[in-house]
Amino acid sequence: MKVSVITVVLNAVDTIEDTIKSVIDQDYEDIEHIVIDGGSTDGTLDVIDRYREKLAATVSESDDGIYDAMNKGIDLATGAVVGTLNSDDWYENNSVISRVVAAFENDVDLDAVYGDIVLVAKDKPYGLVRYWKSQPYKEGLFEKGWMPAHPSFFVKRDCYSRYGKFDLDLKIQSDFDLTMRFMVVNKIKTQYLPGVMVKMRMGGVTNNRISNVVKGNLEAYRACKKNGLSVTPLFIVRKVLSRLPQFFRKPRYPN
Repeated sequence: MKVSVITVVLNAVDTIEDTIKSVIDQDYEDIEHIVIDGGSTDGTLDVIDRYREKLAATVSESDDGIYDAMNKGIDLATGAVVGTLNSDDWYENNSVISRVVAAFENDVDLDAVYGDIVLVAKDKPYGLVRYWKSQPYKEGLFEKGWMPAHPSFFVKRDCYSRYGKFDLDLKIQSDFDLTMRFMVVNKIKTQYLPGVMVKMRMGGVTNNRISNVVKGNLEAYRACKKNGLSVTPLFIVRKVLSRLPQFFRKPRYPN
């Protein structure tokens, strides 16, 4: 089973190598790593060039934001399963992909798997800030602001053909919209794999400014309405509150 991993990057010269190496170091061999660069000018392309032989495809051109770049990667992907790993992120260990593949091979009807992620300080990659612990999906979770941690979300590629890619009208919460569309509206079969799969440096589009946090929560509310979920403006408060335990939990790592 081939697994496609899509990395979107723009001016991440200090971190992109960690991302690429964490894919190369996986103990599962049938991986295609696709890197979509938005036109970096800080030396990121030089790092990518050093690893070009290890990458299945690279694109460097301007885009309409992170989700447009992800859609480009999906269009290039040929794997049966597709995951995303952003340029500030890396896999927690070298068996993440093999664990994902085992889950799909054990259940041929499975459409997607996801796990937990740890968010760390940008300048202290081993300093824990948040532990995003997920859970098995059940009806009503998205209405409370829940979603699977997108960097841990691996989904069969044909789900994008059947149910659509990222909505470019949503600039911050299109991953919330997409996972909701897949899991709630189209009821794909998912499995939660307990344990940390990805480490993410803080400072992404959603959490780097208060204005983006506010805009993101408003977009999440719009996404709920768009997908037919019954929510009120109180949803935004519940979504914010649902994140608070992430700052106090201790991570659980797979055996």
